[in-house]
Amino acid sequence: MTIVPQYSIPLYQPDLSGNEKRYVLECLESTWISSKGKFIGEFEQAFSGYLGIEHAVAVCNGTVALHLALLALDIRPGDEVIVPTLTYIAAVNAISYTGARPVFVDSRPDDWQMNSVDVSRKVSKRTKALMIVHLYGHPCEMDSLNEIAHEHDLSVIEDCAEAFGARYNGKLVGTFGDVATFSFFGNKTITTGEGGMVATNDEILSRRIRHLKGQGLAPNGEYWHDIIGYNYRMTNICAAIGLAQLERSDDFVSKKRKLADMYRDNLKHLPVEMQNESPKVTHSYWMNSILVQDGRDRDSLRAHLRTRGVETRPLFCPVHTMPMYNVANSDFPVAEDLASRGINLPSWPGLSETQVRTIATHIADYFKIEKAK
Repeated sequence: MTIVPQYSIPLYQPDLSGNEKRYVLECLESTWISSKGKFIGEFEQAFSGYLGIEHAVAVCNGTVALHLALLALDIRPGDEVIVPTLTYIAAVNAISYTGARPVFVDSRPDDWQMNSVDVSRKVSKRTKALMIVHLYGHPCEMDSLNEIAHEHDLSVIEDCAEAFGARYNGKLVGTFGDVATFSFFGNKTITTGEGGMVATNDEILSRRIRHLKGQGLAPNGEYWHDIIGYNYRMTNICAAIGLAQLERSDDFVSKKRKLADMYRDNLKHLPVEMQNESPKVTHSYWMNSILVQDGRDRDSLRAHLRTRGVETRPLFCPVHTMPMYNVANSDFPVAEDLASRGINLPSWPGLSETQVRTIATHIADYFKIEKAK
């Protein structure tokens, strides 16, 4: 049996101190607990209003949101979708679900986002879409990526799972592409426990997504299904939690940005580097991530923090290194370097300055110990 370690400073914990309990109790009292009920529509309407877009469709998690977005755009076997290799694997798996081929691109060394120069190199006659992943809360360089998409007539899917509340040139992520997806897993900036959202200004795409997510039920039909669909629906209980979270989302993002400032101030004299915030963007800091100078320190520093009650995670493994996606003779030096040196630190909005100082002290102690060896 695996024993889950107890951390005095966990990587993440959600803030459920708003209307979450009241709304969930309302679901229980009404008995509307499954995929019908008032909170689903209210959450979708509030979410589309937050983004300033026309349509938002609630689904059961962020991965199926990606799958539905790709299906609605008619991505199919034989197509290629360009995606960063430094990402959570859900983005790549969703491409594979459609039978399309993921084509990996490297990262930018300054902000860790997908490299538009490499994107240009990888566009082929089979390329149908760009899967743009806003990594760790920092938006991608949307001007150049949208220019490439326009030049080659490519669809744009924004994976905003990690970047709720982030902005590029003052505009919220999720408003730049043909369709955008969000995740509300328990460690996301706003959570429903498990859940996701697909957002678009295209009414036709929105209709397709709703059709597909509900087992392909025909409009106005009763047990009549005219396509092969999926059971990708969100529950009313999850939507109730999501609505309560959305009510306080600006406060969450503000606290996360303040937390990043605290980390930056406390770590500035240590041999680590935080993810940079580019001039055009407002980073939402889903995770506060650092790079050690030498990759050999990454795992030993994490072990040092773990023994002192601080939970961490490594940066994502580049997907091209995994057995089912292994790319022969691959050339992704930036992504591989970032992954080998990167650590995600505790990043929940309620983390105190005292806790941040404690984490920084433990990191400083580690390097003192290593220097003394």
